[in-house]
Amino acid sequence: MPSEAKRTKERGGANNALGWALTIGLNIIAPIITYNQLTEHGYAEFTALLISAGWPVVDLAVYLAWRRRVDEFAAISLLFLALTIVVTLAGPHDAHFLLVKDSLITGLFGVVCLASLAAPRPLMFYFGRKFATDGSAESLERWNGLWQLAGFRRVQRNLTIGWGVAYLVEAALRVGLSYVLSTDAMQALNTVLSIAVTVLLVTWTVSYAKRARAKGAAAAAARAAEAAGAAGTAEPAAV
Repeated sequence: MPSEAKRTKERGGANNALGWALTIGLNIIAPIITYNQLTEHGYAEFTALLISAGWPVVDLAVYLAWRRRVDEFAAISLLFLALTIVVTLAGPHDAHFLLVKDSLITGLFGVVCLASLAAPRPLMFYFGRKFATDGSAESLERWNGLWQLAGFRRVQRNLTIGWGVAYLVEAALRVGLSYVLSTDAMQALNTVLSIAVTVLLVTWTVSYAKRARAKGAAAAAARAAEAAGAAGTAEPAAV
């Protein structure tokens, strides 16, 4: 029969997978599908955005009921959906503006990432806590405790810088191209570029975090071996 530790690990993995599915489904997939379906059926863009913003609210409610705390990822998703609604409502309703408004939002996300470096903990620390833990008190405590390690702090800050700079560059590129390419070409490029940048950033994040963990483990092993060697050298002197 499986041990209690193994069963606990399996439950944690299942909860983590469910958390990922809910987060991605309610914050990314459901808003996109809802928005596309509504606009295709004649709803105004503003109305479609407003209704789509309801999904992160659902995610917040589910997570609050499940974990008894607010989900940072859903809160940020809701914030940026709200900003998108404000920008859409306040800005001029011409084709060019509609093409660049998403770039303004992603550029703002880049600014928020870089600005969070001045906070006690950068934004990617909270995103990492969302996706690298199963949401249990034990896993959250373990993740929070890692902040005491200088190497961990450096990795979280570097990841935040990477995401911030990448989204600022992506936003600037999309705005610049919108003045060069046709509306149809830019509309297609907007979607492709947005997905490509996000996929590249996620891939880089996973790869960088793995390399950092391996480097940290190697350094810890080297320190342990050095300490063991020093203890072995000191033993004869004590005798």
